[in-house]
Amino acid sequence: MCSWCWAFKATWDKVKEALLDEVEVDYLLGGLAPDSNEPMPIETREYVKGNWKRIQEMIPNTRFNYDFWTSCEPRRSTYPACRAVICAKQQNPDFENLMIYGIQKSYYLEAQNPSNDDVLIDIAENLGLDIEKFKLDLKSLQVNEILLNEVKLARSMDINSMPSLVLQINDTLKEINIDYLDANYIIKQIIP
Repeated sequence: MCSWCWAFKATWDKVKEALLDEVEVDYLLGGLAPDSNEPMPIETREYVKGNWKRIQEMIPNTRFNYDFWTSCEPRRSTYPACRAVICAKQQNPDFENLMIYGIQKSYYLEAQNPSNDDVLIDIAENLGLDIEKFKLDLKSLQVNEILLNEVKLARSMDINSMPSLVLQINDTLKEINIDYLDANYIIKQIIP
């Protein structure tokens, strides 16, 4: 649910394609905003909408459906979407990226709220996941613990912004600088 991650998707897809046989990609969920049923404060709504506009100025092909702000009751709660990614990956690792894109598409293009379980369940159903298992896992302590451990790991790696890229070679971590419009800039840092 990070709008900068959404803006990075096209370039990231090119990077992954170029490195397909060279690098193993592991996603790490950053969490961003814990569970909350409280409506997003007006100031936060304006801040996020402002980010969307800044992104579109910097990365012109990024699309957002601003109807989200009038057709949904936004909440500052990204943990449900993070748990949905974990649930999808547990059923089959191939579903991890599909769930991430499904969440982004529903949020940014279809003006749906992926802080809501029903939206996440619809995405899972459209992907062909075992819905009953998905529903149970989405509320499970085990999946929540996995999320909390990923957030803790990201912080221990000094990852404080999303998206972030970190190259691990044995026990050495190297932060990769991101250019939202230039996949080659990123690739050259990984495979010189």
